Amino acid sequence: MKVLKNIVEKVKPTFDKGGRLHFLHSTFDAFETFLLVPSATTHKGVHVRDSIDLKRTMSVVIIALIPAMLFGMWNTGYQHNLSIGATSDFWPTFWFGFLKVLPLLIVSYVVGLGIEFASAQIRGHEVNEGFLVSGILIPLIMPIDVPLWILALAVAFAVIVGKEVFGGTGMNIWNPALLARAFVFFAYPSHITGDKVWIEGLSSGTGVIDGFSGATPLAAAAEGTATPSFLDMFIGTIPGSIGETSTLAILIGAAFLIYTGVASWKVMVSTFTGGFLIALLFNALAPGAADPSSYLNVPAINHMVMGGFAFGAVFMATDPVTGCQTEKGKWIYGFLIGVMAILIRVFNPGYPEGMMLSILLLNTFAPLIDHYIVQSNIKKRLSRAKNI
Repeated sequence: MKVLKNIVEKVKPTFDKGGRLHFLHSTFDAFETFLLVPSATTHKGVHVRDSIDLKRTMSVVIIALIPAMLFGMWNTGYQHNLSIGATSDFWPTFWFGFLKVLPLLIVSYVVGLGIEFASAQIRGHEVNEGFLVSGILIPLIMPIDVPLWILALAVAFAVIVGKEVFGGTGMNIWNPALLARAFVFFAYPSHITGDKVWIEGLSSGTGVIDGFSGATPLAAAAEGTATPSFLDMFIGTIPGSIGETSTLAILIGAAFLIYTGVASWKVMVSTFTGGFLIALLFNALAPGAADPSSYLNVPAINHMVMGGFAFGAVFMATDPVTGCQTEKGKWIYGFLIGVMAILIRVFNPGYPEGMMLSILLLNTFAPLIDHYIVQSNIKKRLSRAKNI
């Protein structure tokens, strides 16, 4: 590490003001802070002073995402094998999925970081580290067969419209990764319906239809057909978006985020609580066998492991920028996300995955929730002061 630091310090004057490549200062600064601990510290202003910086926070989230990403790669190969009636060992199965997912990750980072670097150079600002997480989140919430050009457009939309127009990382009001998914859903709905996903793509002549699609548990529930067992959905051996199928892998990441203090356990718990309680209420109102296709009949516990509910609760709802900042607000914010996600599933089966819209909606209202919490606290303090 000392050798690397010496090399960076040696070439740094070239990129500083007055240097031959000073116009690339933002780009050099980005690589320096990525490789080494930043030397800049906060001395004034209303900033939280802590021993951890934004880069380290982003790194922790990426580590937490690794279990879901690795399982998603394996599951892609596993679903492929199921579709052709073949069996394969672990590594060939994983390698197949790895080769399918890798291009999505590359496109996401190349496009997203390219825009971030260009924006920083034009404005003469530092490159924000926020896209380190968004760059991996976006592919994980996409179906494996999303065309790369559509993914590139979605990433560009998320970075430009979702972040840069608001001032960059820390200023955005909506989760950038979910904006990318929303862009694909509304602009190219045939590629991300939420009920069918690609699980096979062999060339013709294999006896299998090219581009075979498998129904997700959400689609099966809407159609009134048998859904996978709770255990299968919990482990994740089901069709679905790359990183959203395995609740087990997601919970491993959640435990790491809570242990490190990077994500709010209050938001996670309240989101699952809100979704579970409203689903229980719907179960009590379920028409039973009279309407087997009704989402009202889906067991409450199954909602927690279907679709992107768990992934959204752990990695999306806990975004500290777009969520509530007050402690009481976090409970309300998470609870409403869970409730709204199940409401959308039950009453809009044409779009069985409601987590994306639920989180984006509550992102919009998070400042309002915080406002009323703060105003309530002010009134209570004033009331106590008057009584003294």
